[in-house]
Amino acid sequence: MQDPVRFPLAGGCDCRHVRYRVTTRPLFVHCCHCRWCQRESGASFALNALLESDRVELTAGEVRMVDTPSESGLGQQVARCPHCLVALWSHYAGSGPAVKFVRVGTLDEPDALPPDIHIFTASKQPWVVLPEGTPAVPAYYDRDAYWPAASLERRRAILPQIEAWQAARGQR
Repeated sequence: MQDPVRFPLAGGCDCRHVRYRVTTRPLFVHCCHCRWCQRESGASFALNALLESDRVELTAGEVRMVDTPSESGLGQQVARCPHCLVALWSHYAGSGPAVKFVRVGTLDEPDALPPDIHIFTASKQPWVVLPEGTPAVPAYYDRDAYWPAASLERRRAILPQIEAWQAARGQR
C-alpha cells in the first residue's frame, strides 16, 4: 500500500523560474489519449490534475498565458514559463479561469498523482497498455458517474464562476 499523498505538492518549470504549489488533492486526474493531446504534449497522452484555481499558488516567477487552439474549437489558455516555455497548466474554455488543468509532469513528485481515469482511449497508441483497476473510456465521460462525491461538491461551489465566465463569452 502506498503512503497517502501529503499536500501541498510543489512543482515548476525546467529552468526553475516558475514555482507553484498545489494545496489540496485535485478534483480529478485525467490521462487523455486523444490525438490532440498527443500532438500538444509530444507524447502518447497528457496527464492533467484538475484543481480550483485558488488551490494552485504561484510561489516564484510569473507565467505567460498563451492562447492555444483546442479540438473543441473554443481554445485554451496555457500557462508557460516565459523563459524555458514549459507548459505548467491550462484553462480550458469549458471552465475558464476557475479551474486549472495542472500538468502532472511538472510536479516535483509527479508519481503522487496517478490518473483517476483514462479518456479518449479509442485513439490511444496501440502499444500503450492501460493498468487494470483504473477506469478507461473511449471518449469523454459522465462526471457524475466517476468523480468522488467530495469533488462533485467542490465543483458545485465554483459552478457560479464557471457559468458566469461561459455566459460572458456566449457559451451558455
